[in-house]
Amino acid sequence: MNVLELKNINKVFNPDTINERKALIDINLTMEEGDFLTVIGGNGAGKSTLLNAIAGVWPVDSGSITIADNDVTGLPDFKRASLIGRVFQDPMLGSAPTMQIDENLALASRRGNKRTLKWGVTNKEREEYKERLKVLGLGLEDRLSQKVGLLSGGQRQALTLLMSSLQKPKLLLLDEHTAALDPKTAKKVLDITKSIVKENNLTALMVTHNMKDAIATGNRLIMMNEGRIIFEVRDEEKQKMTVDELMKKFSAVSGEEFADDQSLLSK
Repeated sequence: MNVLELKNINKVFNPDTINERKALIDINLTMEEGDFLTVIGGNGAGKSTLLNAIAGVWPVDSGSITIADNDVTGLPDFKRASLIGRVFQDPMLGSAPTMQIDENLALASRRGNKRTLKWGVTNKEREEYKERLKVLGLGLEDRLSQKVGLLSGGQRQALTLLMSSLQKPKLLLLDEHTAALDPKTAKKVLDITKSIVKENNLTALMVTHNMKDAIATGNRLIMMNEGRIIFEVRDEEKQKMTVDELMKKFSAVSGEEFADDQSLLSK
């Protein structure tokens, strides 16, 4: 089953002006159930624009977007929410800082359900959340009543990952979700990501600047440049690839040198 289908997607910002920029050009991409796709590319390559187009942050100019057999092309982001889980680059996004850990998890688990006057978190739910939090290995299962705003960036990202997977979305979008963390914490959060995706058999798309992470994570990798997908590698070939080989491939396909400082520092 195809979870995601992008057909001939185009997006232009500031059309017919001196600032016109073609952000996405004839993008065609299909993801099957269980695919874990990483997206790499330099600054302005179109990575975030691609993710935001899928999420419905802004409409595309042409083409179609289908998620789990639902044509969502013309739908705003909130009407795609039942199909998509998302973790942002900023750890401050994705959770409610003034609410407790268990309350945040309750919000996530009840997303899309009818609201009633009875809202409190039940003891049964708390026990379930404790078991789920234990998997993270961060000790959060003993801090259910703590305000989320008091957690570290890594703890908040791990919690947001858990929240985004509670209802097993058709598609999980990871928007450079380890970029704002220190290297040790980023590795921990990425390990948790892999575990959650595998355990729930999720279909995931991860935008990253880190070439090593892009190669080591998931079963597919695409590289973008100037709004186009210029290269794809998957499965065993992907696992055997090195960062240097990936950069050489970029140069061969695009005809230019890879020049993204953040990505190069991540080598």
